[in-house]
Amino acid sequence: MKPILYYVHDPMCSWCWGFSRTLNELLTHLPQEIEVQRLLGGLAVDTDSRMPESMQEQIKRNWTQIEDTIIDVKFNFDFWENNIPRRSTYPACRAVIAARQQGEDYDNEMTKAIQRAYYQEARNPSDNDTLIELANELGLSTLDFKKDLNSQKIQDELIQEINLSRELFVESFPNLILKTANNIYSINPDYNDSEIMLNTIREKLQHSEIM
Repeated sequence: MKPILYYVHDPMCSWCWGFSRTLNELLTHLPQEIEVQRLLGGLAVDTDSRMPESMQEQIKRNWTQIEDTIIDVKFNFDFWENNIPRRSTYPACRAVIAARQQGEDYDNEMTKAIQRAYYQEARNPSDNDTLIELANELGLSTLDFKKDLNSQKIQDELIQEINLSRELFVESFPNLILKTANNIYSINPDYNDSEIMLNTIREKLQHSEIM
């Protein structure tokens, strides 16, 4: 079988956004025989409840930690003043799948649009209205996107991806899993150096070939 590199993420995972630059570098230089499959892990289920103040403060501290850890990553903290935050990322995950229905490339494009809106423009991707605005900005058919966004079909696909990520023993995001004919390997994300991950992947591939 062809080796598969699973990238397991959530579009509203702040560490995933911080990882995006080195992830792109990694994917650009991957060995050609590796197939890449993006999986949505689903951080937080649907809710209309306001995020508790303690959780808001925890996430703000997390953003600060990411800024201190990853080169050239900055957050727009106006989000917390301009919105009613909810601990709900499933809408954004469904938006990625709904966008994907209109072309595979829109999976990544919608993910980037959600991250830009959330972390740089202080918009709330937990709100359907924001997600529909982003679909329009990407040039998608908003009529089809609105129809798909909260459909049972899209929800079922999200649950399938979440279940697959659990079968791969993924417990945090972002996560990279290399599956070969003989084994499954967890590849530790390096947020500043794609070469470290590339070297690990090459080693795992060589190890798999001689088994």
